[in-house]
Amino acid sequence: MSESDSEAVAAIRRFNRFHTRWVGALGGDLHGSGLTLTEARVLYELAQIEEGRAGDLAQALALDPAYLSRILKRFEAQGWLIRQRSAFDGRAFALSLTGSGRGIFASLERASRAQAERIVARLSASETTRLITALGDTEALLGGGRSDGSVSIREHRPGDMGWVVGAHARLYCDELGWDIGFEALVAEIAGEFLRNFKPGRERCFMADVDGSPAGSAFVVEADDMTAKLRLVLVEKRAQGRGLGKRLVAEAIGFARLAGYRRMVLWTNDVLHAARAIYAAEGFRLVAEERHRSFGQDLVGETWELDLSSG
Repeated sequence: MSESDSEAVAAIRRFNRFHTRWVGALGGDLHGSGLTLTEARVLYELAQIEEGRAGDLAQALALDPAYLSRILKRFEAQGWLIRQRSAFDGRAFALSLTGSGRGIFASLERASRAQAERIVARLSASETTRLITALGDTEALLGGGRSDGSVSIREHRPGDMGWVVGAHARLYCDELGWDIGFEALVAEIAGEFLRNFKPGRERCFMADVDGSPAGSAFVVEADDMTAKLRLVLVEKRAQGRGLGKRLVAEAIGFARLAGYRRMVLWTNDVLHAARAIYAAEGFRLVAEERHRSFGQDLVGETWELDLSSG
């Protein structure tokens, strides 16, 4: 195991210790309810459905069926749960919360929300954004896949350029081995965009997944008739859902409305997924040039799209 891997293992274990203490997992009285964390989670799952089956619940929560059965019997004894023959399968028992059970769940929800609101109240707006991003990234990374949450496209706001620079640097370093020179280039482009921003003629499209940045695309003015598409990126956690195509389509649509007659972009031949999007949107490869940049031997490409025909 490498030194960085050992540090990651230590960090995960340290976070686990912090989190279990913070949410009250070490005690048996979550938010003063008298419930353990596991019991509260079972109550939460039951509250999300009209009726369910114990086997499905055990599988969804990765709980031992016998342990789950004891929890359900306690809920029944408290008058929080009804167990009856399923209307869809006479061989199975359906589980559903009573009015009393839903009342207990509602009080737990209020307490949990109040705890989170106390945390958010002491954070600045930028710290809140950092928290949202960090939690989303943590969930995606530890979950071993991408989130299936909500996606939205918006204009840039303070702090986004820092994300754009960092996200480009991390992705291109991790995936292609590009050096710090690429990060410097992205920083120059982002800085120039902010310094010389032309409302109505230029736009940065930011893609948020679960409320945190996951992608970008820029439209900047090259000349009166020509728009330039720059800094198209989709983070690895958000790839595979058509977000890159959506960002490029938004950029093209904006350029047309802004009165541009054509759109150009510069990319490299190793960026296969991006090149496929550009080709699908009608861009044509018009020039190629070999160059040595970012610690790599590359083939730069210029692509062009006629906006007057759309």
